[in-house]
Amino acid sequence: MNWRTFPRAEHFASLAIVEDKPHLVHLKSVPSTQDVARDLPIGSIVLADHQSAGRGRQDHRWEAPEGAALLVSFVLPPSPLLSLAAGVAAAEACGPRVRLKWPNDLLLEGKKLGGILVEATSAKAICGIGINLSWAPEGAAMLNQPRDELFNKVRVSVARWSAAPADEVISRWRELSASLGRRVRLTLPNQSIEGTAEDISARGELIIDGVAYSAGSLTHL
Repeated sequence: MNWRTFPRAEHFASLAIVEDKPHLVHLKSVPSTQDVARDLPIGSIVLADHQSAGRGRQDHRWEAPEGAALLVSFVLPPSPLLSLAAGVAAAEACGPRVRLKWPNDLLLEGKKLGGILVEATSAKAICGIGINLSWAPEGAAMLNQPRDELFNKVRVSVARWSAAPADEVISRWRELSASLGRRVRLTLPNQSIEGTAEDISARGELIIDGVAYSAGSLTHL
């Protein structure tokens, strides 16, 4: 497969899509790589120079100047631990200083470097990865690595970890975690919980003071 470059998402969408053939798509500008990837077959990858409506978990906006971040979505087989596996993959690709904040943030020296967004159906999962490279919002971190070089590392690492056994994913996530062993606040729709992040379960839940939580917004205290 070869990369095909399009100025905008609508230019790609106007082409006939062979549904059983993965696509490698490079877009100059797109509302969200997730939206383009959603209609593509497993094995496809969508890379963009700029997103006008990028988003993270809980519909948070993800914005960056053109060419200043790695913005990519992978179409993968669904897996209950894919968000953790993608975090491991991205952290390893970024280098030994990068750590993971549950459930899906990449940290560099304690500051947010990037994030993971997984949107799944029973048939496939769309795994979006965003990493600050040459620009970062106030209070965030950036990696200062060439985008194409990092993308190639992430691509190989995602292929490896998305297919890894669950126990290997959990073990490696623990090794890379910046959350475990520290006091945290987990914000849920109707309450906030403070306590010590003790571990993650075999299903990827965060265990705080003996109680497992499957979702929420985490703050390191």
